[in-house]
Amino acid sequence: MKKNIWVLLLFMLIGLLGGALIARSLASFPGLSFLTNTTTISWSPDADLLVLSYALTLHVHISLLSLAGLAVAIWLYRKL
Repeated sequence: MKKNIWVLLLFMLIGLLGGALIARSLASFPGLSFLTNTTTISWSPDADLLVLSYALTLHVHISLLSLAGLAVAIWLYRKL
C-alpha cells in the first residue's frame, strides 16, 4: 500500500472515531470517568458581506481515549 497524506488522514479519522466509540461505551463506569470526560473545542466563523452571509459552527469533542485511538492509528500507519 502506498503511503500518502490521504491514507494517514483516513487512519487518523478512524482512530479518533474508534476511541470516541470506546469512550462512549465506557461512560457508564464511574471509575473510568477520567478517560471518558470530553473537552469541547468550538469554532464558529461567520460573515455578513451585504450580498452574501454565512455562519458555520464546528464542535470537536476530545477525550483521552480519542487521543489514544489517534496515537494507535498513527502507529499502525507507520507500521505499513
